[in-house]
Amino acid sequence: MITLEGVTKIYHAGEVEVPALKGLSLHIPEGEFIAIMGPSGSGKSTLMNLIGCLDQATSGRYILDGYDVSDLTDDQLAWIRNRKIGFVFQSFNLIPRASAVHNVEMPLIYAGDNEQRRERAMAALEAVGILDRASHLPNELSGGQQQRVAVARALITDPAILLADEPTGNLDSESSLEIMKLLRDLNQQGRTIVLITHEADIAAFASRVVRLRDGVIVSDQRQSVTSEMVQ
Repeated sequence: MITLEGVTKIYHAGEVEVPALKGLSLHIPEGEFIAIMGPSGSGKSTLMNLIGCLDQATSGRYILDGYDVSDLTDDQLAWIRNRKIGFVFQSFNLIPRASAVHNVEMPLIYAGDNEQRRERAMAALEAVGILDRASHLPNELSGGQQQRVAVARALITDPAILLADEPTGNLDSESSLEIMKLLRDLNQQGRTIVLITHEADIAAFASRVVRLRDGVIVSDQRQSVTSEMVQ
């Protein structure tokens, strides 16, 4: 599903080279729920951008669902992002004056895919348990409901992976728990999920936790979900 081989990423601050990733290798099988953790400056945001095809590595290879994305053009990367990756961000990124169902439709609109667009959007909202709010505007929804809309939008193109970047960062504890249970349920249905977080209690929902420090992997461990999370 996801394979990174000897990936490096170097940024330039004037004439100074700043290495963000240092020969990182990582494999994420299909259907896995993985959490990526690390302190500020560890490289987790850079790794997220590479996995999400928002940036490209300085060197090394990245294989996503059979595609070698290491040397693709910007247009090719945009196609990969639209078709293979569903994004869920901390800030929801919903269009304020658009209804929930119209927000969910947006990836299909951008892709020019009009086939049963409204039906697919309604099905996505139903899948995340918020179909009854389809006609509501974002400001008429709670934070947890807005994030559910964002998850539905991420699922509308049936992506190979769901990339969740601090998805509970703007939520209260109860809403955070609801969103994490939703992601867990999606994973149990076979969805591959890559979660970026700095919170241990959020990472505890994942079956595997990878920790970064100074651009390298310092820990890669599998873990069991507690009985409290299953309820």
